[in-house]
Amino acid sequence: MGLFLMLFILPLTARDGDQTPLKAFLNGLRSSGVEKLECSGPYTEKYLLYVDQPVDHNDPASPGFQQRVFVMLRNRHAPVVFTTEGYAADYAEYPAYSSELSGYLQANEVVVEHRYFGASVPVDPEWKHLTVAAAAADHHRVIEMLKPFFDGKWVSTGISKGGQTAMFHRAFYPDDVDATVGYVCPLNFSIEDRRCYTFLQEVGSSECRDRIHRFQEMLLCNKDWYFEAFRERAEMAGKHYSIGDTAAYELTALEYSFAFWQWGLMPCDSIPGAEASPVEVIAHLDQVAGLDWVSDEGIEGFRPFFYQALTEIGFYGYNLAAFEGCIEALDDPTFMFTCPPETDCIYEPATMEKVDNFVRHHGSNMLFIYGEYDPWSAPAVQISGKTNAFNLVKPGGSHLTRIGNLPEELRRQVLETLAGWLDCEINP
Repeated sequence: MGLFLMLFILPLTARDGDQTPLKAFLNGLRSSGVEKLECSGPYTEKYLLYVDQPVDHNDPASPGFQQRVFVMLRNRHAPVVFTTEGYAADYAEYPAYSSELSGYLQANEVVVEHRYFGASVPVDPEWKHLTVAAAAADHHRVIEMLKPFFDGKWVSTGISKGGQTAMFHRAFYPDDVDATVGYVCPLNFSIEDRRCYTFLQEVGSSECRDRIHRFQEMLLCNKDWYFEAFRERAEMAGKHYSIGDTAAYELTALEYSFAFWQWGLMPCDSIPGAEASPVEVIAHLDQVAGLDWVSDEGIEGFRPFFYQALTEIGFYGYNLAAFEGCIEALDDPTFMFTCPPETDCIYEPATMEKVDNFVRHHGSNMLFIYGEYDPWSAPAVQISGKTNAFNLVKPGGSHLTRIGNLPEELRRQVLETLAGWLDCEINP
């Protein structure tokens, strides 16, 4: 089996005579291998680099793991978009993958999978090493490895948790990149950031908010009518709830308002009323909030995220008081039940305070883009005006807000700003 493995790996790292300058450079790095990937569209070359990272950057002798880094080339003299994924980065394997920022900047791109996600997971990982500082050190190390090849300026970016990751990396290593663009990324200060509660009481029209509240109230105050349809749909989908079916039902109903506004995919007049059958009501609930959200399967798939939320990066909870008398199984509005078994999840505010202080007082060339109706805009990054950093909010926008779907005036503002910061031409 060992011989078979060697035969399988060697063609990925040492084959062929098509040694381009980038391929030769990557092969010369101290890594666990380089795999040439198929690419199409804007890039001429694309590689998967397995970077050896220590689990504990403060102890180089600690066990290591391989972090997946995708390297895509247009022109080594062009800017580099450094995409810090907050989760797995499987999408970067697709031959036609290209971020919108890379397209606007005519840039090279490097995508880094986050530690403890996807294939970038240590053997027998200890949760205590899944920290903001450790992930930032991962990214710093990748940039140090690749910068000697690329001549252009670097801009870090990410979406949602990936945007947080770019912001965190910048706070710990401010000189690694020349600019940062964070999409729809919050900066939370507790595991129950109550700014989301106020936001959900004010977002959109009063008519739509009332309709959402009535739908949630209908579910929570009439469990006997809808609960069996919930259980049947969950069972058909293979979902299980260690927290209990009733608690899962209540959490999913409570999640509905946040999810409705976050994604903005449903018109308000599509929300079912009492005239709809239980099956129709639960199908709609599943479509918006997702019955897998607090299932064992759903939690396990996002366990590293929940751990980070509960220990450093914060999260949101649910306003139980809004449905007083209709909540039976819940007495805690937070997600502490997602903490890994036999692990202490204790929230430490110091890291987010450090990041907040950096952005407010030192975060030059940082741009944050939000959607007006996205609840994650409630705990948006706060700008002090002491640097040239700024926030931009798309009117009516959701968590799907991107540069490409901004109103023309705002889109032009973003691109002209980036052109100035990076001293490059923009492909409009």
